[in-house]
Amino acid sequence: MAAPSGGVNCEEFAEFQELLKVMRTIDDRIVHELNTTVPTASFAGKIDASQTCKQLYESLMAAHASRDRVIKTCIAQTSAVVNNLREEREKNLDDLTLLKQLRKEQTKLKWMQSELNVEEVVNDRSWKVFNERCRIHFKPPKTE
Repeated sequence: MAAPSGGVNCEEFAEFQELLKVMRTIDDRIVHELNTTVPTASFAGKIDASQTCKQLYESLMAAHASRDRVIKTCIAQTSAVVNNLREEREKNLDDLTLLKQLRKEQTKLKWMQSELNVEEVVNDRSWKVFNERCRIHFKPPKTE
């Protein structure tokens, strides 16, 4: 699933997480998808498993690239906000409101960075399941 065309709201972490949750639907349902579309040996002649696996491969690649782009975009935006707040803080060390805002943005940045680790786990799990079921039906192109 691609990111919404209107862009992504990186300001609210809860919205960011909800978007990723929706975008991870394909990964959450991959076992079901494979079970219902890739035939077992007894049904192999009735469905074109190679085409089904190819389409699923392309969907997974697009979903993973889209989520990676969203996460990295939000990390970049939040990093810029943190850097700006740091600069402002250096100019005005007595402003506690500014310090509070800086800490809040730093925490949000750490959470967003941790989503990269979550993404790696989700992707690895999906590719493992995909390869278990599709390796005999479809060989992905070599990426270098």
